[in-house]
Amino acid sequence: MKTPFNKPYMTGRETEYIRQAVETGKISGNGVFTKKCQQFFEERYGFRKCLLTTSCTDALEMAAILTDVGPGDEVIVPSYTFVSSALAFVRQGAKIVFCDSCRGNPNIDPTEIEKLVTPRTKVIVPVHYAGVACDMDAIMDIASRHNLLVVEDAAQAIDSFYTGRDGVRRPLGSIGHLAAFSFHETKNIISGEGGMLAVNDPRFIRRAEIIWEKGTNRAEFFRGEVNKYGWVDTGSSFLPSEIVAAFLWAQLENLDAIQSKRRSIWEFYREKLAPFAAKGLFSLPDIPTCATNNAHMFYLVFPGLEKRTRFIAAMKEREIQCVFHYLALHASAFYSGKHDGRALPNCDRFADCLVRLPLFYELDPEIVVNGIAETC
Repeated sequence: MKTPFNKPYMTGRETEYIRQAVETGKISGNGVFTKKCQQFFEERYGFRKCLLTTSCTDALEMAAILTDVGPGDEVIVPSYTFVSSALAFVRQGAKIVFCDSCRGNPNIDPTEIEKLVTPRTKVIVPVHYAGVACDMDAIMDIASRHNLLVVEDAAQAIDSFYTGRDGVRRPLGSIGHLAAFSFHETKNIISGEGGMLAVNDPRFIRRAEIIWEKGTNRAEFFRGEVNKYGWVDTGSSFLPSEIVAAFLWAQLENLDAIQSKRRSIWEFYREKLAPFAAKGLFSLPDIPTCATNNAHMFYLVFPGLEKRTRFIAAMKEREIQCVFHYLALHASAFYSGKHDGRALPNCDRFADCLVRLPLFYELDPEIVVNGIAETC
């Protein structure tokens, strides 16, 4: 039996809620299910304001607009991330300054960030890789001292937390000024395509809603706060349909069960693969003490590109799909000519050596572990 890398999980109520949405007669955005989903995140995680979007990319693009970056501004972004983390700000004309990863995990290295700050720096974009928290105390301290904004790319980080130096545990996405989440079908909680902007700084709440509604104050009109609405700012059609929101609501109702199952698979991997890691065949994910594990991803880091390539091929022969992840953005065809030439060795190592194992709700992880045992 083939084992895919991912299989979207359905709770069983998605189509029921989609039918309900259709029967309301309103299937465009910002309806009943949109509001239920947004309220869920605001109440459960304490985000000041949540706005569903059609993708995490859209949420990042909204953040780029809200931070008012433009030509001449610089945005510090990890090179080991998905293109959207940088592209959202490139679209506004900003220059991307790529930062290296930590040595122990793919998250942005805060000790390298400050070296990159210039008078033109405006935003830092920490990406919580695999749902594991970046060192947010260090990042927020840098931002505070240099009057910078922080946009958390929390695409993979739903239901994950960071414990600060003050001992307080905070949800990822609630610490920076703005945050972006993904509900793509490869994430823990899904809607096929979908995302969300979390606004934590009250300065941005009203404008975020206007940008979300195509640059109009339409949402205020429907709440009865103004007697007419019009074009008042830039923006786009960032909000998803009620069909997408209805699907997402069925997932959110089952968030705890989904997370519990994914964590059990993640822990099985860690326990069964530890002996192989002890032999130096690969290393396992590093979870800092300040971070929790939301079981978004389980990855291995091999000693080199050749060994990773052989591993992926051997697992493919056993019909188990294991995949590598990001190519370094600083070396991409689009942006390499704009990069300043700095070496980013940790980023390059993860790009060459990291491989992701299958992880989805209905997975039998023993199949994967047995395949790895045969391969190694």
